[in-house]
Amino acid sequence: MAAPATPRAAAGNRPWSALRRGSFTRAQWAVLIGGFLVNVGSFSIYPYLAVLLRERMGVGMAQVGVVLGAATLVQFASAPATAAVAERVGLKRALVAALTLYSLGGAAFLAGQRFPVLTVAGLLLISGGGSLYSPAYRSYLLHDVGDEHRPRLVSAGNAAGNLGIAVGPVVGALFVHRPAVMFAAVTTVYAGVALGHVFLRRERRVADAPPVEPFRRMLHGVAVLPFVVTAVSFYVHMQFYQYLSSYAQGRMATLLFGAAMMGYSLGLVVVQPMVAERVGRMSYPAAMAIGFGALATGMAAFAGGNGPAVVGGVAAISVGSAVLFLKNDLEALAGSRRSATVAFGQQRLAVGVGSFLSGVAGGSVYGAFERGGFLPGFWLFVAAQCVVLPVLVLTVGRWLGRRVPPQGS
Repeated sequence: MAAPATPRAAAGNRPWSALRRGSFTRAQWAVLIGGFLVNVGSFSIYPYLAVLLRERMGVGMAQVGVVLGAATLVQFASAPATAAVAERVGLKRALVAALTLYSLGGAAFLAGQRFPVLTVAGLLLISGGGSLYSPAYRSYLLHDVGDEHRPRLVSAGNAAGNLGIAVGPVVGALFVHRPAVMFAAVTTVYAGVALGHVFLRRERRVADAPPVEPFRRMLHGVAVLPFVVTAVSFYVHMQFYQYLSSYAQGRMATLLFGAAMMGYSLGLVVVQPMVAERVGRMSYPAAMAIGFGALATGMAAFAGGNGPAVVGGVAAISVGSAVLFLKNDLEALAGSRRSATVAFGQQRLAVGVGSFLSGVAGGSVYGAFERGGFLPGFWLFVAAQCVVLPVLVLTVGRWLGRRVPPQGS
């Protein structure tokens, strides 16, 4: 794949300059559009999975939780292994294989109306497809480009995905009472994107690319600080994403809450490309201060317990997430001794670790505040963690760095 066209001299200083057609190759545009469509398909299904599984399988929420937890484990815990596979077979082949898994998963959802067990099989196939697709998608965008283009391309890849996340639930809501139509449409989208990716230019091996390590070393060369910060980022972030809907019930109109959550995703789409170059230049501690500071502000706003407070808090978290998630990925790429594909796979594992801790610890703490009759206190507790945890991580990281002897000593 050829390097992207050089942007105009002043483009990096103008908002949304990254979205001008001259900024990307045709292959990168094809992959970005594919990333958008894949997430539209996936997130037209995901919000309604719990209801779908209960109706088709005839089981309780405890069993549904186990199935969804297993799917999450497949998607995130397997990411370093699937990234290592993509590194070996090639990014184009990995993308096509992942989209084939997506297509089979959509077909299984469709057939699950008659054979309910295939609904679970479809969920696992799509989770496996996502595990392989994510590192290959993001790595293909960055293949054979200079470090100066990374912020623009990483933010563009994230923006395309987040736009799909914002649109997907709306599409799903239109077809939620006609699941056969929805799953047929999703399967068609997956298959169409897979067919389109067959015609992508196959990436060439770069002369100075990092060596391909054996599978047993798939976690070798991980950038430790970005991995830990990413896990902490998603630990606090997913408490907002997982528990705010329950908290908002009875405190604000459902339509307003839905609009706020769509605004969160659209905020990421708008903000990340606008700040990408600045985030790329700023130091990691500065980006952490901005990102976690905005998350803390948003979490504290939720304690207000009304519609305006929730909308304002979601807006603050959208801005903080845009800065923090982008900088985490850029630092992981810069600090890793492995290929971009493997680095992104390792980052996906960090996301899974943080999300798992959020589910285990956050749910218990939320329940404790709920039983104590002071649920707004939960958000103040999370806000405090947004302040304390990053300071603790940086302090420990610097302390360990001083204790590690220099090479050759």
